[in-house]
Amino acid sequence: MRFLGKTNIDFMSKRRFWYSVSLVLIAAGIISLVVKGFHLGTDFLGGTELIVKFQQPVSISEVRTAMEQAGYGNAEIKTFGSDTDILIRTPEQREGLTASDQMRKALAERFPGNPQTVLKEDKIGPKIGAELRKDAVLAIIASLIAIWAYLWLRFKFVYGFGAVASLLHDVLVVLGLVSIFDGLLSLEIDQNMIAAFLTLVGTSVNDTVVIFDRIRENQKIFKTMPLEQLMNKSVNETLSRTIITNGTIFAVLLVLLIFGGEVTRGFAFALTVGAIVGTYSTVYIASSLVLEYTNWTKSKAQLVS
Repeated sequence: MRFLGKTNIDFMSKRRFWYSVSLVLIAAGIISLVVKGFHLGTDFLGGTELIVKFQQPVSISEVRTAMEQAGYGNAEIKTFGSDTDILIRTPEQREGLTASDQMRKALAERFPGNPQTVLKEDKIGPKIGAELRKDAVLAIIASLIAIWAYLWLRFKFVYGFGAVASLLHDVLVVLGLVSIFDGLLSLEIDQNMIAAFLTLVGTSVNDTVVIFDRIRENQKIFKTMPLEQLMNKSVNETLSRTIITNGTIFAVLLVLLIFGGEVTRGFAFALTVGAIVGTYSTVYIASSLVLEYTNWTKSKAQLVS
């Protein structure tokens, strides 16, 4: 099935413009990370997190008063999808479930006629949080190295380099956008977000492999065709498949982002943005870097000869 008819778009001639776009996005993200940083979830930062569902709506100020009276004045408090669902997060870590027990008791005393149900209760120690942060970074690095090795063996070294560069680009852009939109959407880096980044790496490299496969096939058929023209031909031939596949993924993720609620918001945001960035980087980072390297080695060979 073809979503589009035969296309003849000159993608490669616009690559330097899109390099600039990527640099702007990455620079904006780095500035945001330096100035604002990002919020780490309880599983990475350590502390106690409680999600409580009240029978009747409550005000944040009243909940905060209850926490201050219980000795948790530094707690982060916000609604969690509705006025009856409240998220309470504090860096306080005490023996056993003492912290969460005290918070529940304070809420019960503050709202005696408004029954509460605990939807989620987490307690993470600082050492575990540090280990999870380290393991998350190592997981992303290990996935990039494995993908580079696989593509190096399947294609050539430069193809593996181009693919990994595009994946690193995707991670940096999405991470920067998470920091930029954190205040608006209340995003945080937790295990769900790391899962989104690893999923993004997998889906993005799949598009890259499809295009690289088509390039290799066309190189056997059109042996005298210049590489830039051959790459344009290959991208155009796989364009319909890319739009159908990634468009379907994007539609599902967009629905999840809008209607999924607070729990899945970070995961859905990272993958929704990543679906767009990954599709773009497959053409304008992965394939373009292969073209740049090939042109550079040819010009270098000509100079030597």
